[in-house]
Amino acid sequence: MSGVFPRQVQGPDTFEVSVAVTGGQLVVPTSGGKIGPAGAAAANVLGVALNDAQPAGSAPTNPINTGWPAAQVSVARDCDIRVTYNAATNFGDKLITAANGQVTAISGTAAAADARQIVGICTEPLGVAAGAVGRARIF
Repeated sequence: MSGVFPRQVQGPDTFEVSVAVTGGQLVVPTSGGKIGPAGAAAANVLGVALNDAQPAGSAPTNPINTGWPAAQVSVARDCDIRVTYNAATNFGDKLITAANGQVTAISGTAAAADARQIVGICTEPLGVAAGAVGRARIF
């Protein structure tokens, strides 16, 4: 189609959070057009949060506290980024979401997961231990 312009040329999207989000968590839409951490086997992942964020109105009103996270979070997709692994994962394993915005390897055969649930691939050359942070290519 001619005359169609992209909304985003470079850089991540920005969304408001409904609950606390930590940089490195995979995020999904929640109610009211906001986002939150992905749950296990989510099929609607928007990408990876690049910074910490708290819901609007939850920040303290003390002007001395300037390090409180914003109510918006930048979300990247199609990137190689460090995320937290819920279970031990080998280099090259396909990934799905685990609880709390983490990732985990698909167990069993690739048919064990719905194709919509696959969010990436482990790109950490030596694999990743359970609970550790390592590289992943998030689609």
